[in-house]
Amino acid sequence: MSYIDGFLIPVEDARKEEYRAHEAKWWPWFRDHGATGLTVCWGDDVPSGTQTDFRRAVDLRTGETVVFAWMTWPDKATRDRAFAAMFEGDMDMAQMPFDGKRLVYGSFVPIFEGTA
Repeated sequence: MSYIDGFLIPVEDARKEEYRAHEAKWWPWFRDHGATGLTVCWGDDVPSGTQTDFRRAVDLRTGETVVFAWMTWPDKATRDRAFAAMFEGDMDMAQMPFDGKRLVYGSFVPIFEGTA
């Protein structure tokens, strides 16, 4: 099975297209470094919970939407090499169109995949 990086990202509604373009711009870099897929979803039905929820996870503010995204890799080693290249300055992410301090992310090993 593959290796997955997951993200919750607070993005200003007014910057939706700028954010989409940012993801489209950087996708080839990740693809060329071994990523096999990227899915980026703009929040549509993101309810408030009683204990926790996507909104609280990113400290969502008025005029923002939660983005839910994941990137797939063939394995952890490929992902680790790409991230090393990214953090060594191979990729300039200084102009991210969101508040990176409120980004929630993690890496996951799939234990089940269902497809139609």
